[in-house]
Amino acid sequence: MNSSGSSHNDLVIVESPAKAKTLHKILGKGFAVKASIGHIKDLPEKELGVDVESNFKPHYVVIPGKEKVIKELKKASKEADKIFLAPDPDREGEAIAWHIAYEISNLKSQNSKGKIHRITFNEITERAVREAIKNPGRIDMNKVEAQQARRILDRLVGYGLSPLLWKKVRKGLSAGRVQSVAVKLIVDREREIRAFKPEEYWSINAEFEGSKPPIFWARLYKIDSRLQTIDSRFLIPNENTATAIVNDLKDREFVLSKIERKQRKRMPYPPFITSTIQQEAARRLRFPAKKTMMIAQQLYEGMELAEEGSVGLITYMRTDSFRVAPEAQEWAREFIMRVYGRDYTPEKPPVYKTKGSVQDAHEAIRPTYPEKRPEDIKQFLSKDQYALYTLIWNRFISSQMAPAQLEQTTFIITPLYPPLVRGELKGGAEFKASGTVVRFNGFMALYTEGRDEAEEEEGLTLPALKEGEILTLLNLQPRQHFTQPSPRYTEATLIKALEEKGIGRPSTYATILFTIQERKYVHKTDGKFSPTELGIVVNDFLVERFPELIDVDFTAKMEDKLDRIEDGKIRWVKVVKDLYNPFSRDLTEAIKTAGRVRPKDIPTETICEMCGLPMVIRWGRHGRFLACSGFPKCKNTKPLESQQPAVNSQQSAISNQQSNEICDKCSSPMLIKSGRYGKFLACSRYPECKNTRPLSTGLRCPQDGGDIVERRSRKGKPFWNCGNYPACRFVLWNKPIPGKCLQCGADFLLEKRDKAGKLIHFCHNKKCGYKGEVKEEVVGHLL
Repeated sequence: MNSSGSSHNDLVIVESPAKAKTLHKILGKGFAVKASIGHIKDLPEKELGVDVESNFKPHYVVIPGKEKVIKELKKASKEADKIFLAPDPDREGEAIAWHIAYEISNLKSQNSKGKIHRITFNEITERAVREAIKNPGRIDMNKVEAQQARRILDRLVGYGLSPLLWKKVRKGLSAGRVQSVAVKLIVDREREIRAFKPEEYWSINAEFEGSKPPIFWARLYKIDSRLQTIDSRFLIPNENTATAIVNDLKDREFVLSKIERKQRKRMPYPPFITSTIQQEAARRLRFPAKKTMMIAQQLYEGMELAEEGSVGLITYMRTDSFRVAPEAQEWAREFIMRVYGRDYTPEKPPVYKTKGSVQDAHEAIRPTYPEKRPEDIKQFLSKDQYALYTLIWNRFISSQMAPAQLEQTTFIITPLYPPLVRGELKGGAEFKASGTVVRFNGFMALYTEGRDEAEEEEGLTLPALKEGEILTLLNLQPRQHFTQPSPRYTEATLIKALEEKGIGRPSTYATILFTIQERKYVHKTDGKFSPTELGIVVNDFLVERFPELIDVDFTAKMEDKLDRIEDGKIRWVKVVKDLYNPFSRDLTEAIKTAGRVRPKDIPTETICEMCGLPMVIRWGRHGRFLACSGFPKCKNTKPLESQQPAVNSQQSAISNQQSNEICDKCSSPMLIKSGRYGKFLACSRYPECKNTRPLSTGLRCPQDGGDIVERRSRKGKPFWNCGNYPACRFVLWNKPIPGKCLQCGADFLLEKRDKAGKLIHFCHNKKCGYKGEVKEEVVGHLL
């Protein structure tokens, strides 16, 4: 790569060929740029590689296949005047540089004779690279030791737990120190969901019309003090109470008794760091964390932009600092002034506070060049690269823009006259409607953050009314609800939980999420994590035998200790010893424990045809199966007709609930089961009675009065049809919900989401055409 006519002959070594290509274009003559293609040395694959008795001294070996790479690096090093080690500016990069320095040096010193230098840069631009070359440093051994401590800890734990799991659970299993804690979070959440008991409550929403449009909805939020609140939500406990309240209010006039207005600012979101880009890419782009980091790495190392060659488009993507270089803030301000105008440009560049434990060595994730707008280079990027680059661009530019100015308006609405004493409303009634008007959109002109499932949007668009106006009540709509458990984790919410609890570090999240799925400890359905039965068994065993190791607080403290090693405040050997000694004792005790670990057998009423003993549901390597309770004398087994994820290690993998339905063939109770196409009713005397039928919605078919039941197509899409099919061909592709149509009186409504994601209620009678204004999200905001 180097030109023979140059006055100097320097070598730059990086870990990636793509990064090498971009650097070579920047440095040009006088520099050769080589790539190590990741780590060149590591602990051996087939042995522990750690001398526990000698202060946990690691035994590093050349990674198989890297011999040729090392040979080329040594040859290039001999011909170089100076050697600049330029792997990524983090612990992993520092360790790579350390191993390279050891291999290319004739001495054991990693910086022998001043020839070997360490350089780092947060962006691959000519300014940043030239500055690094001008001011080289030395390998940071504190960073190397922090990485080494993590690697040794993970090796000691992994090599200890994996054989134990082979012996106690089944062959081929492995467990990691941090991954096990992530699995525990998912298992704990699943058990919380399954143990949750829904409570019924009702809401009443009123549709009002004032002197000016639009018509708006308000929620009954204050009533007689006998009623309770849960999680700040006003609860009407049952239908009878709701009906009585509606009857008391339906013929009354109402007055807009009070209008509350509040001015507030909405500040821009800070530029991305590693954890937030993974969360936002999961929400907006549906990218797994591993995919996000892979694409970000490509954008950082360089993309081919026609005649320009390879260009690094973003700063380094493994960072937990919100710091932005002054020159980047300046070009962002110039861009905002030019494109959006003075009002969108704040007086001073914003400063975002970084958490106290975070080092500001890196910048936040941002674009590197102001002229490389996403739409201008779209032709050179893949669809996914363009999507992520656009997200990074918009987030950064918006982070440097002015705040949005919002006005929040709240209407308090009361009956014009006091309610009847004989009614439910002895303490009076108040309705509330809240709406937010954007007076100045500021940064929102470019960017707003995606939302997690449990988050709610802001309120309604309200008419310009005055206090004291008489309002016309158009509609009162009671609605049944049930309290909901915490939702299952998505990639975004799990990463958020890991970050909040201090488990792992942002640079490890992608690997954690990938590994726990790869090991079949959890699976993802509709974007949400739930544990497999294997995951539950392994988790319960580790919790019982190694409670401290997979304790959330303990793991978080361990991450803090690794940070302290990097800061030079604690020696790595002490950290490793403090974890290993109690772990070793627990491991010895666990090995001594007799027997294997598996879920308890679940009795069935099925009789073994070979010996006459009852069959049980037993767990094996490939899931649940039927086995004779007389094993090992009788080895009769049968496959189960359906397999599905477990929800409790002490319960059946098949969740059976009792229902109120009776089998129409044998008069036995029917059970609610889950199968390939969703939940269904099955006779409790199976397999003697194999009667099944779809689960009823409790609604009646408008054509023949049969039950409307939920089914799923072969592709898994839900639909609803008459239980008398094929005699009755009535079918719906939108979910039916209880509630009379206010226009034609039909017995139920349908719900669907519009293109904006709003929940719409409409009449199933096509001739009616009623479309309700009540939306699930809005109802939650009327408080």
